[in-house]
Amino acid sequence: MSSPNGAAPAEDEHIDGRKLFTFMCMVFGMFMAILDIQIVSASLSEIQSGLSASSDEIPWVQTSYLIAEVVMIPLSGYLSRMLSTRWMFAISAGGFTIMSLMCSTATTINEMIVYRALQGFIGGGMIPTVFASAYLIFPRAKFNIVSPLIGLVATLAPTIGPTLGGYLTEYFSWHWLFLINVVPGLLVTIAAVLLIDFDEPDFSLFQKMDWTGLAGLAVFLGSLEYVLEEGASDDWFQSETIVLFAVASSVGAFVFFWRAFTAEEPIVDLRAFSDTNFTMGSIFSFTMGIGLYGLTYLYPVYLAAIRDYNALQIGETMFVSGAAMFLAAPLAGRLMSVLDPRAMMGLGFAGFAIGTWMITGITKDWDFWELFVPQILRGVSLMICMVPINNIALGLLPPHMIKNASGLFNLTRNLGGAVGLAVINTVLTNRQTFHYDRIAESLNWSRHVVTETLAGMTQAYSSLGADAEKAALNSISGIVTREAFVMSFADVFLILTGLFTALLVALVFVQKPQAAGGGGGGGH
Repeated sequence: MSSPNGAAPAEDEHIDGRKLFTFMCMVFGMFMAILDIQIVSASLSEIQSGLSASSDEIPWVQTSYLIAEVVMIPLSGYLSRMLSTRWMFAISAGGFTIMSLMCSTATTINEMIVYRALQGFIGGGMIPTVFASAYLIFPRAKFNIVSPLIGLVATLAPTIGPTLGGYLTEYFSWHWLFLINVVPGLLVTIAAVLLIDFDEPDFSLFQKMDWTGLAGLAVFLGSLEYVLEEGASDDWFQSETIVLFAVASSVGAFVFFWRAFTAEEPIVDLRAFSDTNFTMGSIFSFTMGIGLYGLTYLYPVYLAAIRDYNALQIGETMFVSGAAMFLAAPLAGRLMSVLDPRAMMGLGFAGFAIGTWMITGITKDWDFWELFVPQILRGVSLMICMVPINNIALGLLPPHMIKNASGLFNLTRNLGGAVGLAVINTVLTNRQTFHYDRIAESLNWSRHVVTETLAGMTQAYSSLGADAEKAALNSISGIVTREAFVMSFADVFLILTGLFTALLVALVFVQKPQAAGGGGGGGH
């Protein structure tokens, strides 16, 4: 029988069919939870209209989900040890399903925000629980089969989210963004109750729960997520609200870390960071979060603002990355069995850097085909990177550390995405202003080309009479704004190229993985 804190070591290298089927059900639940982060992103305007929400209120449909989820992810390790994998996952899947149904029935923005927060908090437990189970129930020799599966789901779900969301709102209604979860969620919940038997609960942990540390964790991560989500739009520390939440996050962090090192049973065990490979894997995961969520954000912004694409067209364009990931998953599994994981990560980081470098030449005319190859490079590189990163971070830890470590590892990816989006938005704003000013300076009225262009546009608007020159000036201003925006995109992709190139250098700090590790095939 397995211990409360983990599964027993593997006795052979055979994958039990029942365990594999159970794990596939869990993976599907994780897919729904990750998908729901992005599925509403392309359809916020439809939700805003349906709920009669203001432009200031509607971003909270996303923000409330992310804040709640980021608190649950590190907490899940403790709860999984206390309740067992079966009941932790069943409660997460069942609660996520119920809240999905409630989201579809929301009639006001306040109802939607509450339901989305509960959906993110309860459902957030599925993601790290699946990662932990993969490294507890399967023998290490089979990680090259299991790892691509969870890597594919973790990267594919947020990539195809806007695509699926665009289709659902185009052909049905925004309610189906949430209703689509109900039947699969029920099936996953039932499967979890009936099939999961990887470990036993340890209810004594309830008496030992560090409520002070839990409060610190919630304030620390919840406030940090708010600052990262809202900071760029609120001009960062020029906003009193951002300053207030930044202070709250600092106080929460102090309380959380104090209790993490002094409590008898800390709510999050940080000892996994004493393992060099886990620490490096978490750093890589943080950075890959920037690549995963940052590029999933950047492409739609460009296509909507510059190419005037609707949600469905954006989704169809973004599907290239998802298809590339899907097709690259078997390749990643095969490479795991023949290549050093560090070499795989090097290939992935290099592919990422080449893809982002190609986009530094972006213009207003770039369309599906110009973005085709960079998206393929992104999709393939993500798969080639994520599989060895997962294995280096979690596959070498002893079983009793994996549940807590899985929560921390997944937290780094989400925080990487949040930090990445905050930095990207700030750079886009600042560089657009910079480029606008530089272009405006070059529009010297003593230059023949400038006066000729103004005269031509004035003639084009001659039907407006006395307002023709004003319309021409507005048109020129619009062109300058557009070009400054496109140039700011090129700057962001140049920064991302430097980031992924730097990761190649960081690989020298990763130790070569040894044969020993935390795989297991435990059960009853």
